[in-house]
This record gives sequence, structure tokens and C-alpha cells, in this order.
Amino acid sequence: MTGLCDGRVVIVTGAGRGLGRAHALAFAAEGAKVVVNDLGVGLDGTGGGAGPAQHVVDEIRAAGGEAVAHGGDIATADGAASLIAAAVDTFGRLDTLVNNAGFLRDRMLVNLDEDDWDAVMRVHLKGHFLPLKHAAAHWRAEAKAGRQPVARVVNTSSGAGLLGSVGQGNYSAAKAGIVGLTLVASAEMGRYGVQVNAIAPAARTRMTEQTFADTMAAPAEGGGFDAMAPENVSPLVVWLGSAASAGVTGRVFEAEAGRITVMEGWRPGPTADKGARWTPAEAGETALKLLSSAEPPHPVYGTR
Repeated sequence: MTGLCDGRVVIVTGAGRGLGRAHALAFAAEGAKVVVNDLGVGLDGTGGGAGPAQHVVDEIRAAGGEAVAHGGDIATADGAASLIAAAVDTFGRLDTLVNNAGFLRDRMLVNLDEDDWDAVMRVHLKGHFLPLKHAAAHWRAEAKAGRQPVARVVNTSSGAGLLGSVGQGNYSAAKAGIVGLTLVASAEMGRYGVQVNAIAPAARTRMTEQTFADTMAAPAEGGGFDAMAPENVSPLVVWLGSAASAGVTGRVFEAEAGRITVMEGWRPGPTADKGARWTPAEAGETALKLLSSAEPPHPVYGTR
């Protein structure tokens, strides 16, 4: 490895399995000291235990790296504060925060319970906001003390948040919210030496094994590129979390297999200005004319 993150202290949430585990191991392989956060819950967010996080810590240490486990609930103020404290108290600093924790409670909208909506919003959106808030407070204090950080945040959105996904109204809304949070954080935190970006990954994890069941089989024994391995996403995350990504902020990247795409979000398209109030009929006629020259939207996942 290149030692891209030598000396950096990195937090990865939801790092006991899947993408988070792959990110934690990849950062450690590049010289980072890693705080491995995971509640050890099931796919729907129930249950829990310290085992998964500690197993990843043990893997990192067995390979000669440094890591510590954190089992707090980062969707609570106390849990998020203790996460940042775990990095600073154990390793003396914090350089990178990777927000990755999440779970699914998929339902069609007419069957989606309020509890399922709230639970997914809590872990994905609030679970991004609170660690980000406490990390930002730490970095702002460092900057005001004359120790300008070279800090990085990598948030985890999804194609579902960018395009929508049938049967995942709660998840899609939360992941879309993460994109908005990323843009605001990038604008607000740049003065403190913090860059904030997001990824929309596609890989084989517990959360996606049913969604991509027909396309996510591992290669046959004997080799070949495992296109859906979560480890394929981690190199971009490590680079975004390193000092080498200087100048890159407020961006969303899609990462899947060997492909990296810069996603371009909402921006003005065809427009018309009457200079006065439209009638409903005029507004409708004008809207149809504008739509005829606009780019068609990408289809929602599950409709193709």
C-alpha cells in the first residue's frame, strides 16, 4: 500500500460488516488509525452486540494496524459525542469521519408504518447529522485554536436517494436528505478546513442482497473480478478521506464495481418568464412546452 493515510485518525460508522468493514480495513491498510463503530444490530435495526465491531478491530490489529471499537448509538447526542471523544481520547486527534451506518425497513408506501419511517430516518439521516455536528464542533475549536484541520467527511447516500426506489420511500427520502446535508455541511465547514462529500455506492451487502439478487453473485471459484464486492467502493472513500483529495468538496460520487461517476444534481433547465402572473391554463401550456425540451428524468429503481 502507499500509506496515503499515514498518521490520520478515521472514524467509520456501521463498520462491523459490509461496506463499513471494507472501508475500515482499507483505511487501516493505508496507515490510518481507525475507530470502528457498530451497534451489531440486525438488518432491520433490532438486536445488537459489540461482536462485529470488535472483530474488525481484531482484523486490523492482526495486520499490524491500530484500531478501537465503539459500540455507542450514533443516532443519539450522547452516542455521537462519545464517538468523537473515542477518537480524540484514544489517538489524540480526528481527521476523517465516514458516515455509513444504516438498515432497511422496506415497504410500499401504502403499507409503510410510521415506526418504519421514523426508524429509517433516525439511523440514516439523524445518524449522519449527529456525528457530523460533533465532529464539526471539534474541528471548529481546533481551527479557532490555531490548529487548522485537514479534515474530511464522507457521507453515504444511495442511488435510491438520487433517483428513488420502489418499495423504499423511507430509505430514498433519508438518502436524498443526506445529499442535502452534504451540500450544506460543505458550504458551512470549509472555513474550518473541512471537506464534505458523499458517495452513492452499489455493492453486495446484507442491505442489498435481496435487491440485487439476480446480478450480485460472486465470481465462480478460480478467480475473476468480483464486481459487486464492497471492497471495490472503498478506494474512492479512502482517497476522499485523505489529504490527497484537497479541493474536492460538495460532490456526490456513484461508485460501483470498477466505475466511478460524478453525479450532477438539480440545476436550472428550460425556463420561461412572462413578467407577470400566469393563468392556470397559460402555466400548464408553458410547462408542457418546457418539458418538451427538457432532459427526461432517469427511471426510478424498480420501474425498469
